[in-house]
Amino acid sequence: MKRTEVTKGTLGPVGHFRYAFPVSVLLAFPLVAFFATVVLHVAALKVFPRIGLVDFPKRYGLTRAPIPYPTGILCVVVFLAFTYLTLPVLTFRMAGVFLAIGLLAAVCFVDDRTPLSPLLRIAAQLAVAAILIFSSVRIDAVTNPLPGGVFGVGTSIVLSGGWPYALSIVFTVLWILFTVNALNWFDGIPGQVSTLSTIAFLTIGFLALSDRVQQPWIAYLAFLLAATSGAALLFDFPPSRVLMGDTGSMFFGLMIGVLTIYAGGKVATAFLVLGVPLIDSLFVVIRRLRRGHAPWKGDVTDQHLHHRLLKKGWSPRQVIALTASIGALFGITALFLDTWEKVAAGVVLFLVMLGLSWYSGK
Repeated sequence: MKRTEVTKGTLGPVGHFRYAFPVSVLLAFPLVAFFATVVLHVAALKVFPRIGLVDFPKRYGLTRAPIPYPTGILCVVVFLAFTYLTLPVLTFRMAGVFLAIGLLAAVCFVDDRTPLSPLLRIAAQLAVAAILIFSSVRIDAVTNPLPGGVFGVGTSIVLSGGWPYALSIVFTVLWILFTVNALNWFDGIPGQVSTLSTIAFLTIGFLALSDRVQQPWIAYLAFLLAATSGAALLFDFPPSRVLMGDTGSMFFGLMIGVLTIYAGGKVATAFLVLGVPLIDSLFVVIRRLRRGHAPWKGDVTDQHLHHRLLKKGWSPRQVIALTASIGALFGITALFLDTWEKVAAGVVLFLVMLGLSWYSGK
């Protein structure tokens, strides 16, 4: 098939896709990616144990048999393959995204097999953020939620030029580190990250298709990711048959961070969908700092919300149902709110998390 320009009746602006596929074909790709991910997981159930890619239940005092791990690499492979087939020949920006994904996946895959130093992992994540920023994937503006502007600023604060450029770099690095690690820290129950990621990607996708946003290309990437995470959910939902590991959780966290930046800074929307792991991670970090511990080093006294709920007698499925319900509720709400209303919803979500933190810590 020869490379052609995207014409009327195809999905996305000119140059966003490698070939001029009809809209119906392009929308079918996420469905094909879903089945491809399912097939790879079925194969992994047999192949991974044969080549030694299984988890270490004895390390955590478990008596069950080892299961395939880390299967998150399958989601990475499917996403990269389908993206390459449908998006442009690697532009500088997309090459940066591919390189960032590859670096993070490689480090996480090694760490899943042989635990690495926390400082080395942070260094790798900073390198990933640096690659993205160098590739022009960064937060260039912050929406002003207050009517009338603040300090003479209108609807947004531009960070792409002059001294504010340093703020653009800082915001981007913090956002990427936050989304990557928040999902990873919230991976204490198999299936929880897959569920939240699927909800987040679907929300970003439908928002990108809305009349006020109109970014079909971002919607396509989001639905492609939702397909892979949704397929993974079929296998790691309790009782899980596989474990995606940090390779999967950090990949999904990275792509949520990247898509929200790529879509023009839909940070508020992502925050509402991922409010449970993001705010919970903030609470855990605060508790660790108050005890004089490094933020990346945990102990039994500063457990995450899901750990505390499990101790109170909740089942893994009940915990996932709670976090998924909150994410879906605020995610759907975010589709119909303006910026100021999203800030108000964020405050409500924060209060909800405060209540859950108090309840789980009693």
